[in-house]
Amino acid sequence: MASALRDWLEKPNSGRGVHLAADDGGWEFRDYGELASAARRTAGALIEEGVRPGDVVCLILPTDFTCIETYYAVWAAGATVCLITPPLFQDGDDYVTHVAAILRQATPALVVASKDLAEYAGRAMGEAGMSGEPWRPRQAMDEAEVRPAGELALLQFTSGSSGAPRGVMVTWGNLEANSELIARSAGYEDGDVVATWLPLYHDMGLIGTFITPIARQGMLRLMRPDHFIRDPARWIRLFAEAAHTAAPPFAYAYCARRVKPEQLEGLDLSGWKMALIGAEPIDPHTLEVFARLVEPFGFSRTMYKPAYGMAETTLLVTMDNERRDPLAVRPDPESLSFGEPVRILDQHTLGPESLGAKAGWVVGCGTPQDDVPVAIVDDGGGELGEGLLGEIVVGGPSACPGYYAGAEAKSTRFMDGKVYTGDAGFFHQGQLFVLGRMGDSIKVRGRSVYVEDLESKIAEVSRLGKGRIAVVSVPGAGRKGLALFAETQDESWTGAVREMLRRRLGDDVELTIVVGTGLIHRTSSGKPRRRYMWERLRSGQMDGARIVA
Repeated sequence: MASALRDWLEKPNSGRGVHLAADDGGWEFRDYGELASAARRTAGALIEEGVRPGDVVCLILPTDFTCIETYYAVWAAGATVCLITPPLFQDGDDYVTHVAAILRQATPALVVASKDLAEYAGRAMGEAGMSGEPWRPRQAMDEAEVRPAGELALLQFTSGSSGAPRGVMVTWGNLEANSELIARSAGYEDGDVVATWLPLYHDMGLIGTFITPIARQGMLRLMRPDHFIRDPARWIRLFAEAAHTAAPPFAYAYCARRVKPEQLEGLDLSGWKMALIGAEPIDPHTLEVFARLVEPFGFSRTMYKPAYGMAETTLLVTMDNERRDPLAVRPDPESLSFGEPVRILDQHTLGPESLGAKAGWVVGCGTPQDDVPVAIVDDGGGELGEGLLGEIVVGGPSACPGYYAGAEAKSTRFMDGKVYTGDAGFFHQGQLFVLGRMGDSIKVRGRSVYVEDLESKIAEVSRLGKGRIAVVSVPGAGRKGLALFAETQDESWTGAVREMLRRRLGDDVELTIVVGTGLIHRTSSGKPRRRYMWERLRSGQMDGARIVA
C-alpha cells in the first residue's frame, strides 16, 4: 500500500533536512535529497538480499545517518521495520537474551546491525535459533523504486517493564492517523523545527519526534541520549530555533538540577511552541522547577503539553492542546476504588503552589479529540462518568490491532477495535488524569494503591530520592505483598518506611526490603522492570542484593 509517510522518498525537499549532533558539540547536516537517495540505494541492497514487501526487518543500530537511511530503506523495500534498542547499561548476556526473545517472536527476514553491535546481534540470532550472520548496512549502485508495502509499518516491541517483550502491530493506517493527531495537537506548521534527543527505538522518540517531522520534511535537530545527559543545556539552546520537542518528566527535572542560568545567557525561547511531557507519571513540582529555570529567557508554562499515550495506541492518546497552564490535582488516596468517585483534596494550575507538590499529585493530560475516543470503564467494562476511577479504554484509528504472533499481556487487551490499556484514570474538568498501571498496584481494603505513589512517599521518608527506589507488587496465594528495592547500602531509614507503609496499607501487607547496588533494572524508556526484578531476586540471580529483616 502507499503511504504519505514515505512520499518524501520520491519527492524530497533538498532545502530541508536533518541536523545530527556530533560528539564535539557541532552538527552534521544532510538534506532530504541526500537522505532519500541513500535510503533508496540501501533499499536496493536489501532487495538484492531477498527482502520482500511484508517481511519484517530488525534493526540494531546507533542513532546516526546510517540508521536513518536504513530505516527508510526498509520502508522503501515495502517491509516492516522493527527497531531494537542498542545495549545501554544491561549486562551483555541479559541484552543478548532480550534481543533473542524479540527475534523469536518477530521472525525477521533479516537482522541488520552496525559493526560495533554485530557480535551481540549474532549471539542473539544464534540463541533465537536463526542461521547466518547479521547484515551490515550497504548501498547498491542504483536507487530502488519505492515498493508497495504490506499491512504493517512497524513492530513496536514493548520494553518489557511488566514481563517478556511483545511486538505491537502498527499498521500504516494506525501510523498515519497518529502522526496526523500529533501534528494537529502540537500545532505543527510547515517549516517548524523539531529538536529531540529521545532514542529512536522508543515510541515517543520514533513516532513523535522522528517520523512525524520527517514525513512533513521539516527541519529536525537530532541528538543522541548521551549528548543530552552530558550537556542538557545544549538541548535547551536549540529552542532559540526549534518550536517542538518531547521528553519524559525526568528530563525536565534533570535540566533544572544540572543547567545554570548563565549557560543560557542571551537565549530567546519565546518562539518555543510545545514541550510535550509524557511516558511516566508527571508531578507538578518537576514542571515548575524547570519553568523557573527557563522563564527568564522567554519560556511560558503554557508551552507545556502534558500527554498520555502508549505503544498499543501507536503513541499519542491525549495531549492538552489548549494554551493554558497545566492543571494539577491531589486525589484522596482513601477514595481510589474502582467505580467510585475520586475525591479531590486540592488542585491548582502550575505556579508557586507547585513547588514541593510531588507525592500524591497528578497533572492533567488534556481532553480527548473526536477521532480518538477515550472512555473510563469499571471492572465489568461498563462506561463510567466524569470523576469516577476506572480503566482507560482507547478507540479510533490509532488503536492497534494487537500483539504480533499471538502474544498476550496481563493488563493490556485488544477487543472490538479498542485498547483496554491496563492503566487506571479518571476525568476531572474534562481532562484525563492517569494514576498508573493497574498491574503495578496492590488492592488494600477494596481500593487500589499504585506503586508509583508509594515510591514517591518512600523517597520522601527515606530521603533517598525517587530514582533510587522501585516498588513491586508481589503476587501470592492468600496474601498481599510488596517488595521495595533501594539502591543504597544504608538501612537506617527502613524503620520509618515500614511504619509509614503500615499506616498506609495496614498490617496485612507483607513487605520485603532489598538494599544494594545495581538492583533496579529499567526498560529502554526508563521504567522499572518490576516483575523481572522480583523474579531475579527469587531465583537468586540478583548479585549484591541484601534483604533487610
